[in-house]
Amino acid sequence: MTATLSPRAISTVPRAAATARRLAAVDALRGVAMVLMTLDHVRDYFGDASVNPTTAATTSVALFLTRWVTHLCAPTFFLLTGTGAYLSARRRDPAALSRFLASRGLWLLVLDTVVLRCLGWQFNVDFQVTLLLVLWALGWAMLVLAVLVRWPARVAGAFGVAMIVGHNLLDGVRAESLGALGPLWMVLHQPGLLLPPPHAVLVAYPLVPWVGVAAAGYALGAVFAWEPARRRAFLARLGAACALAFLVLRAANVYGDPRPWSVQAAPWRTVLSFLDTTKYPPSLLFLLMTLGPALLLLAALDRRVPRWLRPVEVLGRVPLFYFAMHVVLIHLLAVAACWWRYGAVHWMFESPTPDRYPFTQPPGWPSPLPVVYAVWALVVVALWPLCRWFAAVKARRRDWWLGYL
Repeated sequence: MTATLSPRAISTVPRAAATARRLAAVDALRGVAMVLMTLDHVRDYFGDASVNPTTAATTSVALFLTRWVTHLCAPTFFLLTGTGAYLSARRRDPAALSRFLASRGLWLLVLDTVVLRCLGWQFNVDFQVTLLLVLWALGWAMLVLAVLVRWPARVAGAFGVAMIVGHNLLDGVRAESLGALGPLWMVLHQPGLLLPPPHAVLVAYPLVPWVGVAAAGYALGAVFAWEPARRRAFLARLGAACALAFLVLRAANVYGDPRPWSVQAAPWRTVLSFLDTTKYPPSLLFLLMTLGPALLLLAALDRRVPRWLRPVEVLGRVPLFYFAMHVVLIHLLAVAACWWRYGAVHWMFESPTPDRYPFTQPPGWPSPLPVVYAVWALVVVALWPLCRWFAAVKARRRDWWLGYL
């Protein structure tokens, strides 16, 4: 028997297929970012905490690139957070979407500063050191999006682009000069110690311009309603434009980053200096350098997600679940390695000062890069079956609490 489709049903088939491909592209890009993020966090636990991997004059190429490639992660998370909010508007009216984003944003604030701080990053409940990290900033970004989604997407886009492009004009404003408003400025634009010991709070992710990246991502979501060829061409042109703007502005050394590049003793170190842009807070050049390749990759994935990337796509469907699990697993592996090497693990539960976050490294602790890469692969492979299971749960069930994981 041949099934008969109505004209309306026939017209919806290509759109449904296009929607599936679009979401696959977004999930795959997010999954790539999750995998790279894992490398950075494994290096945090198993690498040398006393070494800055991006200092051009002293680092090695391997260590620099290990850190540099992970810069793609946070900008991609924030951009796709906004894009995901726009795509969610297809299933919720603006008021319902606003309530969901606000509640999820508040949940991320608690998850980052209480739950993962105690049970993931530090394995203690003394609150001697609290770092305000990426989930904290994402939570605030969602709270801002909860307001912006009530307006046309172009409003969010203008707000986001203005924040990204213009915030470096404020680099000269220092919290120390603002008196009682200094702590607020640290939250907004200047990383630093918000509260001193014995219960130190350190702002690692000032909100500006991360919130702007999420707002720009919300406006970007509108292109996913376009015809596929037009959408892919736009994403590719936008990505190429960002990459080219980075090269031109960075070469000019006049605006876009508080740390200009400089000529080093060796040509390859000069290249590293050129690529060493400011992440905290992310400068205009940092965002152009990272969002350009991310958009180019999104354009390529929108055409087709390669078979070898499909396992990574699974991780991108459950990003918050993966994030929480990978922090716990990496720390547990560090505890096991510490017991095996030293016969004691008390260092793994001690983080009394910001320079000893997320734990106190025992004498001779740092592992060489090959070990870091091996642990990275172990973590990703070990978590993939669990993420596949949870992605299947989310696909077949509609329980309200699943939207918060």
